[in-house]
Amino acid sequence: MANTNSPTLKRSLSLTHVVFFGLAFMAPKTFFATYGVAVQSTNGMIPTAYAIALVVMLFTAYSYAQLVKAFPNAGAAYTFAQKSISPHIGFIVGWTIIIDYMFSPMISSLILGISLKAYFPAVPRFVWIILFVAIVTIVNILGIKFAAKINMYMLFFQFLLFALFFILSIKGLLAGKGTGTLFSAVPFYDPEVKASNLLSVIPILCFSFLGFDAVTTLSEETENPKRTLPKAIYLITFIGGFLFIAGSYFAQLIFPEFQSFKNPESGYLEIAMYIGGNIFMSFFVAVGLTSTFASAVASGTSASRILYAMGRENVLPKKVFGYLSPKYRTPIINILIVGGIALSALFLNLTTAISLINFGGLFAFIFVNLSVIAHYFFRRKQRSFKGTIQYLVIPLIGAALIGLFFIKLDKHSLILGGTWLLIGFIYLLNLTKMFRQPPPELAFEEA
Repeated sequence: MANTNSPTLKRSLSLTHVVFFGLAFMAPKTFFATYGVAVQSTNGMIPTAYAIALVVMLFTAYSYAQLVKAFPNAGAAYTFAQKSISPHIGFIVGWTIIIDYMFSPMISSLILGISLKAYFPAVPRFVWIILFVAIVTIVNILGIKFAAKINMYMLFFQFLLFALFFILSIKGLLAGKGTGTLFSAVPFYDPEVKASNLLSVIPILCFSFLGFDAVTTLSEETENPKRTLPKAIYLITFIGGFLFIAGSYFAQLIFPEFQSFKNPESGYLEIAMYIGGNIFMSFFVAVGLTSTFASAVASGTSASRILYAMGRENVLPKKVFGYLSPKYRTPIINILIVGGIALSALFLNLTTAISLINFGGLFAFIFVNLSVIAHYFFRRKQRSFKGTIQYLVIPLIGAALIGLFFIKLDKHSLILGGTWLLIGFIYLLNLTKMFRQPPPELAFEEA
């Protein structure tokens, strides 16, 4: 039985806090960084590609929303699979999703270090990375509400960036720039764009939506999570979808000659310069730094809560991973561990980290969809016509779509992710004495 005097996670987050947290994790501004590469690889029709990606992700968002009603605990995908399918599967899902959240702050650190090194070449990159990781770690230690407020302020600048981008694009179109029209079907349908090219970019675009899933790690720190979190999941997904579709629509109209980008990876800066000059391009860069910070805070929070959920019940060593600060009521040790991993940005490359994240995210999504079927359709026997649609057909489509993307992952993702999965399986064998006993399960307590 749990010690009643032990500190617990504090319920202090409203719907607004949670939505902003998810959007901060998503970092909508990163849409611009991927736009140049995506639009060139498909030769256009990126708004349609984002619309398809939105539909695909809505299936998995639906599954997260259904499961968080049944299991409002901090473990997210780990808890869902553990309670719905089996403790062993839950452990493997939790083990795999760890890399998704744990390496996200590392990616933020690396991107920031690369950006600031370019602007301040005299300052070594490692200085920016260490300083960045230290600040993010302190913010997360000081408490979830403090971190959420910081993210809200940071996210405001991203919304302002999109607003200015829309305004300047419309102004430019009305002045005859680009296509010279506000309305065109070409970004949505161009007969010269091959369907295979369009579909090939969708797996990449799906990762732009990551963030709606991360908010389920805040279940024990959210007020009325069974009502609040499903609303937040849908709001985050739709808001992100709107920004991506509208952003790519105006980007394609205002700069239709996207094949002329000098460097597709920085094509968004060419668009920014074209519609707003040096001032707007500088604002673009500055907002990029704030969005990187907000995303690192959000992903670091999620990673530390996953580790806490697994440590609280001795799935991972409790003394380390299950510790909660009596003063700040945050899992300080886990936050420091996540910060330490983020420092791997000093010597790891971006490709390695992204490969691990792609594997972890899709693997967890497949099992979240399957968990809906296992919990509602099989265990709770909700098999009426409506129940069959809600708890079998919809999540089965979601699992199939994600599974299709999973098998199309590149070789690096499959090798690195598979290696991490094998390590987790070996640890599970040791933890369960060769499957002779079940792994420890999370206790369902109202914090």
